[in-house]
Amino acid sequence: MLHSRQSSPRGLAVQTTSPTSYRFGPFEVIVASGELLKNGKRVRLQELPFKLLLILLENSGEVVPRTVIQQGLWEGNTFVDFDSGLRVALGKLREALGDDADRPRYVETIPKRGYRFIGELDKTADIPVSHPSEPLAPPQPFPASSPAVTRSDKWLLVALVLVLVGGGAVAFRFNSRHPNRLTERDTVVLADFTNSTGDPVFDETLRRGMVVQLEQSPFLNLTSDDSIRAILRQMGKAPDAHLTPELAREICERTAGAAVLDGSISSLGNQYVIGLRATNCQSGAILDEEQAQAAEKEDVLRALDRIANDFRGRVGESLPSVQKYGTPLELATTPSLDALKAYSAGWRLFFSSGHAAAIPLMRHAIEIDPQFAMAYASLGRMYSGAEQPLLARQNIAKAYQLRERASDLEKFFITANYQIQVTGDLEKAEETCLAWTQAYPRDFHPHSFLGSMIYLVMGKHPQALEQSQIALSMVPDLGIEYALVAMNNQYVGRLTDAEQTLERAAQHKLDLPDFIVLRYDLAFLKNDTSGMQHAGDLARGRPGAEDWVTNHEASVLAYSGRLQEARIASRHAVDLAEPKLAPERAALFEVPVALWEGFFGESGAAKRSAAAAMSHSQNNPSVTFAAAFALALAGDTAQAQRLANKLERELPEDSSFKFNHLPAIHALVAVQHRNPEKAIDLLRIAVPYEFGVPRTATHGNFGALYPIYVRGLAYLALHRGSDAAAEFQKILDHRNIVVSDPVGAVAQPQLARAYAASGNRLKSAAAYRDFLRLWSHADPTLPLLIQVRSELAKLQ
Repeated sequence: MLHSRQSSPRGLAVQTTSPTSYRFGPFEVIVASGELLKNGKRVRLQELPFKLLLILLENSGEVVPRTVIQQGLWEGNTFVDFDSGLRVALGKLREALGDDADRPRYVETIPKRGYRFIGELDKTADIPVSHPSEPLAPPQPFPASSPAVTRSDKWLLVALVLVLVGGGAVAFRFNSRHPNRLTERDTVVLADFTNSTGDPVFDETLRRGMVVQLEQSPFLNLTSDDSIRAILRQMGKAPDAHLTPELAREICERTAGAAVLDGSISSLGNQYVIGLRATNCQSGAILDEEQAQAAEKEDVLRALDRIANDFRGRVGESLPSVQKYGTPLELATTPSLDALKAYSAGWRLFFSSGHAAAIPLMRHAIEIDPQFAMAYASLGRMYSGAEQPLLARQNIAKAYQLRERASDLEKFFITANYQIQVTGDLEKAEETCLAWTQAYPRDFHPHSFLGSMIYLVMGKHPQALEQSQIALSMVPDLGIEYALVAMNNQYVGRLTDAEQTLERAAQHKLDLPDFIVLRYDLAFLKNDTSGMQHAGDLARGRPGAEDWVTNHEASVLAYSGRLQEARIASRHAVDLAEPKLAPERAALFEVPVALWEGFFGESGAAKRSAAAAMSHSQNNPSVTFAAAFALALAGDTAQAQRLANKLERELPEDSSFKFNHLPAIHALVAVQHRNPEKAIDLLRIAVPYEFGVPRTATHGNFGALYPIYVRGLAYLALHRGSDAAAEFQKILDHRNIVVSDPVGAVAQPQLARAYAASGNRLKSAAAYRDFLRLWSHADPTLPLLIQVRSELAKLQ
């Protein structure tokens, strides 16, 4: 509350009593509470602009010199950059009033003199009447003891000074006459915050908090951390390099972005000042500056909320949008700075050292705040990347339980991951991702999910390619999106386009293990042995690539009937995967051996290999499926059925299992029990998904088109040769989906048997010979090879 002031023969007209309110136009100023109301609703106005308004209102109609304002806002012994401070306060005041300096309605600038309030005050309001004793003389400064700023406010103003003149802070201003608005097409790069407090709890934490806040906006297009780290690698810098404003600007220029945001935090005593500055990354012009004060450490996140929301509104986002998509950080992340720091550090370590390295920090964040939803979701992602699916599902499920403690954007992320990785309900996941694309049209994640883990598994390959291309157009520096586009091009049969996509990635200096595996598979599909050899050489000695490519080399050996060599290569892939560190990845490389043996008639070996793989897996559903299918091929239908029933209980909603894997197992058991009619009936549910690529195919190189194979066996058992031939021909026509899974090889002799059953001996013999050419170097004792030679001999 301002104290009463007396008139002076040479001073401005002053009040003899303290006012309680002022009214003008749609506004009301409540002095006691420090509030500005517009049509009865509170207008956000910070302390310094509010005090400036009071000074002008006290002297309504009179010119208030700049020197008077200076002493009214800052005591005489307080050092401050007055021009910057007044510019900030005046800009924010005009913005709150909706005023224009060129055509003012309320606050007029008198060049070289000062400012004047020209609005018409409501005479019925509780406004003291001024009683000048004589005509106004030239104004004099307010006395230094003027209580326009109380002694208790001084420290807050000093904190503001730190922002205005401090080396690590910034001076905040905004030109309300010519707002520097962004558009929905513009991208923004967020730099690291400058922390001059000496308290390490703010390191990385504030930037992560600002990312969470700005990513909520459906208007802003914030360059993702994934893209930033990819660009840093292209620049020859460490992926966890400190993102200075200069480095952020260079990234912004490389991505044709619009602006760089850099923030700061400084302190005085227990108080903090947080700032944010937006700079045009082409011209260097300042677009906007924001600042907020926090009385204590616990208030810093709330101050960050205010800055983020103010910035969003100033650069063009509508107020309803800011209000709707502005979940406070305490609800969107955590109220604990320590938990947020561990979470932020975990993400930084992930970018530099991978999934496994980040797990302890994510777990620590959860230990500090057990209600931290996004920490659980992120830990689930880390476990998934570290090939620990059970722990991944557990943490993603926990995140889903806590999803109300997340922003709207994060709720989409958590829900989609839950539906994909926990329940496996791809129909619901598709609905979630489509709604996500509508709410956040510039977020690449839903398009990436649709193009990989949803449409790919559902067998909607053209749609998968389209979605992955959209994602890549949004993040053209993110390597995994190139891999997805190349993979989807392969699945629709565009092998040249797939290779060209990988070349584009190389031109961007992007390099992932996925690229090498894709090059190997593409070379195999083109019968390019030198290309396969080159990819294998690239993988040697490279973690994350060598074991994966070796696993595919083992599949190729098995595909050609060289089972003994395939077993050796598979064992090497398992060893490279380090079973003690990554048991699930090792088990995924181990279990295909059981399938090969089952397909080739090595029943006893298939049962032993299935048991061994199961013993090394920690309840991985993909390993369980492969073991069950191999056991059914080997004749152990009882154990296969038990494993299938277990999967059905544990994954009742999983689309990949419900519509692909489980029908294949149940139908194969029915065929083995000489009930092919039942098998065909069981497989009806799989028809919409039969060309899908289940996760087992992308990770373990097995499982694609198995329902089609079993349907062919059922038709053979019914002596419906033509129908059986059509099924096996589907597999041979889709090598781009099967790749080196030996089901593609064994479909050839089954096609020969189908032709024989339909009475077409010529086509049958040709199909047998094609298979024998493929298996020209096969192990001579394989039961399948012996049977094929015998069957061909009978035809001749």
